[in-house]
Amino acid sequence: MTGKAKAGGTHHSEALKQVTYLASALKAPRITEAAGRLADHARDAGWTHEEYLAAVLDREVAARNASGAQLRIRAAGFGSRKTIEEFDWDAQPAVRQQIAALASGGFLTEARNVVLLGPPGTGKTHLATGLGIAAAHHGHRVLFATATEWVTRLTDAHRAGRLPQELTRLRRYGLIIVDEVGYLPFEQDAANLFFQLVSSRYEHASLILTSNLPFSGWGGVFGDQAVAAAMIDRVVHHAHVLTLKGASYRLRNRGIDTLPSIRTQDTAD
Repeated sequence: MTGKAKAGGTHHSEALKQVTYLASALKAPRITEAAGRLADHARDAGWTHEEYLAAVLDREVAARNASGAQLRIRAAGFGSRKTIEEFDWDAQPAVRQQIAALASGGFLTEARNVVLLGPPGTGKTHLATGLGIAAAHHGHRVLFATATEWVTRLTDAHRAGRLPQELTRLRRYGLIIVDEVGYLPFEQDAANLFFQLVSSRYEHASLILTSNLPFSGWGGVFGDQAVAAAMIDRVVHHAHVLTLKGASYRLRNRGIDTLPSIRTQDTAD
């Protein structure tokens, strides 16, 4: 090895040591691995210093985003992780394009809502979860719970005298998912608390709601037609309303075509 080659190798080694130190100081240890892995390729391809630096930093940002998304997904409280890619589109082809557009996350930046209506077992929870996971990958904080669980949470906050603080805290989440609206009726106090949750997010942050009932049946759920009407007005003013149809996927190949609770009327009326 010539003196020039030895000097070049020494310089390269010292530079990587410096990169390792600086990456550690920046709390970005992945930069060291990316810098070493891309160095030879950058030299062979004739990259400029700027192109090499951009490529190294791009790897770090991508890794951080992926790590952050996993933290947001774990914190969301999903019952199970179901992605949009795993959904059986053969059963719901009519909404595929709409869901694909929603998965891009544009509705979140506009503080728009999504309402998924349809009979039990048609994939509403799966799609709501999938959109929530997509939102987490886009950098949004997400919380998932059933309608009953949300009411319990709000009731506890109300009894502790901290409902305004809780609603303020929840507004910091880009997306709140309320699953299973309509499966159980609410007492009037609970309905009022749920209305406050909806109102606090109106034109501020997004909601995804799933329900097996048409909007016309929400009055019975909340025990008050006026409260239900005011809530629906706020939910759908800036919303994408998707109706899922068909029999429950849980009943496929079991010789059962319908459930007693499924009505033939349009679920979006």
